[in-house]
Amino acid sequence: MSTTLTSGQKAIFRGALKKVTMESINPATNQPINTYTSHSPAQVREILTAVNAAWLSWKKTTFAKRAERMRAAADLLLAERDECAGLITAEMGKPITEARAEVEKCALACRYFAQHAEGLLRDEPVKTAYTRSFVTFEPLGVILAIMPWNFPFWQVWRFIAPGLMAGNAGVLKHASGVCGCALKIEALVRRAGFPENLFRSLLIPATEVQAVIEHPLVKGVTLTGSEGAGSRVAEIAGQALKKTVLELGGSDPFIVLEDADLDACVRTAVKSRCLNAGQVCISAKRFIVAKAVAKAFLDSMAAAMKALVIGDPMDEGTQMGPLARPDLLDDLHAQVTASVAQGARLILGGHRLDRPGNYYAPTLLADVTPRMPVFVQETFGPVAAVLTVKNEQEAVALANDTAFGLGASVWTGDQAQGESLARAIESGMVFVNSMTASHPELPFGGVKRSGFGRELSAYGIKEFVNIKTICLK
Repeated sequence: MSTTLTSGQKAIFRGALKKVTMESINPATNQPINTYTSHSPAQVREILTAVNAAWLSWKKTTFAKRAERMRAAADLLLAERDECAGLITAEMGKPITEARAEVEKCALACRYFAQHAEGLLRDEPVKTAYTRSFVTFEPLGVILAIMPWNFPFWQVWRFIAPGLMAGNAGVLKHASGVCGCALKIEALVRRAGFPENLFRSLLIPATEVQAVIEHPLVKGVTLTGSEGAGSRVAEIAGQALKKTVLELGGSDPFIVLEDADLDACVRTAVKSRCLNAGQVCISAKRFIVAKAVAKAFLDSMAAAMKALVIGDPMDEGTQMGPLARPDLLDDLHAQVTASVAQGARLILGGHRLDRPGNYYAPTLLADVTPRMPVFVQETFGPVAAVLTVKNEQEAVALANDTAFGLGASVWTGDQAQGESLARAIESGMVFVNSMTASHPELPFGGVKRSGFGRELSAYGIKEFVNIKTICLK
């Protein structure tokens, strides 16, 4: 299967207006796909006014009506799965099989919140001295979502599904390189029967985001992205007194104890580190391995990483595609090079692949120390940093020796021990004997410099509602 776009994909990519300001580029070839015109400040204001008008009506709708539309959105996502997956792969480079799974996960979230939102937001009675007192959950209004390129559909739908079911409206500022995905999502929401302007994509550069955050019709901001972007958005939103949820970077520890099932552990380690070419906030990055099994772990992981099929992401057999942009490849290679210069032992990879596109070899580093870039910084690519430890106390200390706290995983044959370590790790999510992942029914988010607030679950759907107390004497 080639990287040639279908006629339907080309139609999505032809959604430009007049003045070109943004460009989508195929990372497998570094060839342009299409160019897009940004919305002017006046157009942005018009869009925000229209979205707010749609919200004023939408917030009065019943949960049953909202759920009907959300189930229709799930049906559309599945019916047009291949079309959506093709857009994802063309614009950001993940293997087509992973892109299809991403679209399916979006439909799963739609169905989950269509089914459960009413129960999650039901009035909660509270016993007090009043005749009657309760807590109710009311929508806030227009919420701005600033989303990244690495999961261009999932990141947006995990905002749309709970947000619209809670009675809010949304505007999306997507990453500039995935404008085709942004426009496709907007079209899907409209075609599912939601009000025409309830969810809109803003085609604007990052420099124009501040004005949107500060606009009086915008009531909150959710961002998934880098530490720098999160800090800046939090600063602007704080000055404007707007609620924020931030999901930022991660340097997730993957602890392997002596009694772990090594075969299952290595399979999961490679999948977690190389999924989406390693461009995943919650992928395992720092592998903290008991000394007794370190050599066996390294040997097995090197063999498994070396066996990965790397190629055209549109090919059904490809297991790992390119990085999304050349600058991301340059940054990753600089982290690897600096770590090797500081004493890390290069077991596998450590170089660009000699082919068109932004391909980097799966890379395995041993003898990593806590001051090396691959330990201190987030590595957004297929690079595994391995450290050895004498005991679980040392493992937990290394796991917590980071500015991040998004996800973590622990591998052990003793479930009680696994739970004990999970409780000791400073992270928003810890998985024992399985890969760190997101699920609609579980809260997703981090601590420390990985951000604050939660997405998904009962906790996520309540981030952008007015939690109102009502008392009757």
